[in-house]
Amino acid sequence: MEENGNTASGGRVPVISFRNADIINGENTVIYDMDMDVFPGDFVYIVGKVGTGKTSIIRTMIAENRLGKGSGTVCGYHLEDIRDKDIPFLRRRLGVVFQDFQLLSDRNVSDNLEFVLHATGHKDKELISKRISKVLEDVGMDRKAHKMPHQLSGGEQQRIAIARALLGEPEVIIADEPTGNLDSETADGIMNLLMEINRGGTAIVMVTHNRSIFERYPGRTFVCRNESCEEQDEDDDVIDLAITI
Repeated sequence: MEENGNTASGGRVPVISFRNADIINGENTVIYDMDMDVFPGDFVYIVGKVGTGKTSIIRTMIAENRLGKGSGTVCGYHLEDIRDKDIPFLRRRLGVVFQDFQLLSDRNVSDNLEFVLHATGHKDKELISKRISKVLEDVGMDRKAHKMPHQLSGGEQQRIAIARALLGEPEVIIADEPTGNLDSETADGIMNLLMEINRGGTAIVMVTHNRSIFERYPGRTFVCRNESCEEQDEDDDVIDLAITI
């Protein structure tokens, strides 16, 4: 692993950085020449219509998709030449939250989280127990450790998914439409939780096409359209309504 030596914004080192990057979905380039920096403590939205490459950016960040051209660095790992054996170590430094929760249906909440810790090399039972208790408390689910996923509401399942993302004390949480399957009131609860986590210093990168979300919970906003992804100017009053559905 090589640390990212690129600094900007007052000398801070970005946790995610892309330069002239082509983003690929399968064999097709969906975004050309993307520049992006995400710094510690940032809350960054990636917005746009379905099919404009938002999720492909996320998949590139976690090294699921290869980088087409240019350079990309995530938590110190260079995506353009990352070795397969290093990808699991990159992902341990990230927290990833999906729209559909992806909890294991055959085990309770505590066992879901324990499975992840075991898979990432943790063996000390006492430390595992303490870590699970801590992340469940952080997301307001400390009384739900014994519940099975099907016994939880959608919002509760998403809180467990966020707890799972927090297990490794990540530098950045990447969230792909985390409110997409939730009603507006439940989505507000999830957004408030993500904002609270962000205020603690963890960077958040969130994909959404929900205009009301990124208007009500301000952050830096990158807009995907016309095979590009560019940051919205702070001076722009509004993002084109046509980008959302």
